[in-house]
Amino acid sequence: MSFSPKEILKFVEENDVKFIRLTFCDMFGNLKNVAIMPNELPRAFEYGIPFDASCIAEGCSDLLLVPDISTLSVLPWRPKSGRVVRFFCALKNMDGSDYVGDMRTELTNYINQLRLDGYSCEMGTKCEFYLFELDERGEPTKIPHDKGGYLDVAPLDKCENARREICLSLEEMGMSPKSSCHKHGPAQNEIEFRESEPITAADNMVHYKTVVKSIAAQNGLFASFMPKPLPDEHGSALSISISLKKGGENIFDTQNDMTFEGKCFISGVLSKMREITAFLNCTTNSYKRLGMGYAPKYINWSSENCAQLIRVPNPVGISPRIEIRSADACCNPYITFKLILAAGIEGIQSQDCSLFESAMHNGSDNSLLQPLPSSLDEAAAIAKESIFVKNTLSQEIRSNIFAQLDKQIQDYSSASDKDKFEEESYFKFV
Repeated sequence: MSFSPKEILKFVEENDVKFIRLTFCDMFGNLKNVAIMPNELPRAFEYGIPFDASCIAEGCSDLLLVPDISTLSVLPWRPKSGRVVRFFCALKNMDGSDYVGDMRTELTNYINQLRLDGYSCEMGTKCEFYLFELDERGEPTKIPHDKGGYLDVAPLDKCENARREICLSLEEMGMSPKSSCHKHGPAQNEIEFRESEPITAADNMVHYKTVVKSIAAQNGLFASFMPKPLPDEHGSALSISISLKKGGENIFDTQNDMTFEGKCFISGVLSKMREITAFLNCTTNSYKRLGMGYAPKYINWSSENCAQLIRVPNPVGISPRIEIRSADACCNPYITFKLILAAGIEGIQSQDCSLFESAMHNGSDNSLLQPLPSSLDEAAAIAKESIFVKNTLSQEIRSNIFAQLDKQIQDYSSASDKDKFEEESYFKFV
């Protein structure tokens, strides 16, 4: 939506808005915010609102939050009297210059460059989560809300009312949910978003987790996006769909009709996947999901809907697209989207589609396929040596993320009870 600051101020006054949340995210895509009162909004538009940015990275100094006017949205679960709205914000240095560690701005600049090169892109997400019961003190348990299975309906599916409220809230916020269903695990759910411009898709993914957790709490439940919260059940994935056009023509199609550029894009993503896995799967718990159930373990692709890394679905009534299936909801979507797109574009520029031919999923014979990293330690080590990662992400972003990954790895390694460490580190917080 396109607004002017004057129109925003009028909307705030006429709709009894009392709190404005200026939102941004940390290095792992967790939503953060500063709430200001309406009389501070003109200053936010003109200069930005200063805040202590230590929540982004250790030692980070004060920064400015500058609202992106196009991202205005009312939070529908908050009271109608004294409404709450939110904006996504750009991070600026105190002199007004761009902060080099702002992942949203970095993705924005990259998408703008793609447009200049003749590309247009849409991305979408399908994200899974579990709903758990609360104990008598209102604290989360590991007891699933139901015992339903894949695509079950009530009464086996006890989560449908919560999913309905979540989808209605998302729709009211303009976030375009596409479908929802019960997944394979007990009380495991999935909501799919319509494809949109990459910045919007990343914004939606960041705020989606907050909406799910807020609506779950209102229903007396707890939502967790932990990649593998239950050891003997399916893990929760984040599938990312990409539709890419060059000069108005889609570069993807079905397996047999794939364009040369489409083959090169897929090969580019496959060739860089080991180098970027630490960013797509950035917790120690993430690697307990990979290779289990329908989660990929090898660097391959297929048109089948099984455990392949990249899926090329048949485009029935929709634009041709591909799906990346290894990520989970603990990732930062701004960083993840940029890395995936940059890997694919590098594949197009290299004119190399060899992996499209050699990495096709061929049943149970995986002897010739490269595996994904099997641990965060391995993935981080590969990422640190990657020239591609160095050329794609700013030094500020790389150093901040690697520092946090190293701390996780060290803490996990020294923990006497590693399952307890992961539960305390991830279960409630992702």
